[in-house]
Amino acid sequence: MGRAAEMTGTTAGFLRAIGEQGLITPLRSEGGHRRFSRYQLRIAMRARDLVDQGTPIEAACRIVILEDQLEEALRLNQELRDSADGPPAADT
Repeated sequence: MGRAAEMTGTTAGFLRAIGEQGLITPLRSEGGHRRFSRYQLRIAMRARDLVDQGTPIEAACRIVILEDQLEEALRLNQELRDSADGPPAADT
């Protein structure tokens, strides 16, 4: 937890708080230590940026969740468009 806080420029308390808000759910090692993915660290840094700008932590977490959902929806939309286009028609 301490290393993750150091890497994200936050505190262990901040990481626990965004975990309680459902923004991140780190895995646990056999010894019970929290294990954060790079993606979770990136999400934590985005939330920290919003909080640093004056956004309440609850709102910052919701914003980050919505941004993530939008990014995923846009990616899926593009995949569907690409697959709908199909291969180019052959000239006959």
